Amino acid sequence: MPKKARELSATEVRRLTDPGLYAVGGVAGLQLQVAKTGARSWVLRIKIGDRRRDIGLGGFPDVPLTDARAKARALREKIAAGIDPVEERRATRLALKAQTQRLTFDEAAAKFLALKNHEFKNAKHAAQWESTLATYASPIIGKKRVDEIALADIEEMLTRDDLWLAKTETAKRLRGRVEKVLDWATAGGHRSGDNPARWRGNLDARLPNPSKVAKRRHHSALPIDDMPRFMSHLADMEGNGARCLEFTILTATRSSEAKGATWSEIDLAARLWTIPGDRMKAGKEHRVPLSRAAVALLKALPRHEGTDLVFPSARGKALSENTLTAVIKRMDADMPEGQGYRDPNTGGIATAHGFRSTFRDWAGERTAYPGDICEMALAHTIKNKAEAAYRRGDLLEKRRRLMKDWAQFCAEGDTQGSVTPIRAQEG
Repeated sequence: MPKKARELSATEVRRLTDPGLYAVGGVAGLQLQVAKTGARSWVLRIKIGDRRRDIGLGGFPDVPLTDARAKARALREKIAAGIDPVEERRATRLALKAQTQRLTFDEAAAKFLALKNHEFKNAKHAAQWESTLATYASPIIGKKRVDEIALADIEEMLTRDDLWLAKTETAKRLRGRVEKVLDWATAGGHRSGDNPARWRGNLDARLPNPSKVAKRRHHSALPIDDMPRFMSHLADMEGNGARCLEFTILTATRSSEAKGATWSEIDLAARLWTIPGDRMKAGKEHRVPLSRAAVALLKALPRHEGTDLVFPSARGKALSENTLTAVIKRMDADMPEGQGYRDPNTGGIATAHGFRSTFRDWAGERTAYPGDICEMALAHTIKNKAEAAYRRGDLLEKRRRLMKDWAQFCAEGDTQGSVTPIRAQEG
């Protein structure tokens, strides 16, 4: 049996300054190590199984004698229980290191797209993947680590703003794309377990079958590629109703907001239209950046005596909704059979409100603008309360570039043949 060391006092320990190892007693194997540099640290020398271990317990005097003895006793208790503290520490370090190496979904999606880019049919297909994930997945799961994403997160992503029912095809593509990104992350060791975005035996128990989702009635909207010919035709139409409709489309606003627009709300020099909160659906002031096309339209309009309205009726009042509807119906009637301005999904003639859907489809499918910029352009309310609390600005300058690109598309179509980049110049 080894000789038991005498239990030193705190004062005696402080006096140990010569290089060497000193048994301090109180706990078998506890020693103070004094280096040649004068640095002092605690070491527990102990046998674990057939191996001799020297376990560091911290420096002295940062770790005082009483704490060193307490740590040494705790380690001896673990060893007596069959636990190797050295291996335990190593496993903890590896776990922490692995944790810091785990990817967020946004990071995983970026890596996945970079590796799979050559598999896409063309640049437009790759851009659609990127846009779908950025618009619908990133706001919900983008900042989450891939190993933390659960079924509830995927379900929230697919049902926010009624996406699964309102835009079923988009939601289906989104689910499949997220599933592929998470499969890639699993194969790379960044996560483990079942894929929460899997449909069969998973989401099929939580969401309606997409093939059986009843088609919902929406405002009829014009297909994206029909916009240039529609706008060209609209420019030839006369009257304030046609000009109000044109302005509504160029600003992606609600027709009620455009019909109630006043000159006092518009700053032509700054190319800015500020709609007061009492005229907005959400009750909050909304600033609309005006493209050069929108400003040119306004400058060409006459000012009417007795009213501040930009688009007054013949009686000096705000235009009715029927006025804008009548413009679209006349334009549709002017076209040859099968070439009118109709929504292929509903079969109905396009509506003034439906052009907001066309704008959103164009922004989501033909551009790389982030979803929050597109939603803010439509003055949609941020439903996530935490995000809304931190969102102070309105992304005006970024939206200005978006509206410039929208006006250019309405006039010229998709001249680039793929995705509209976020450009540095203002519109």
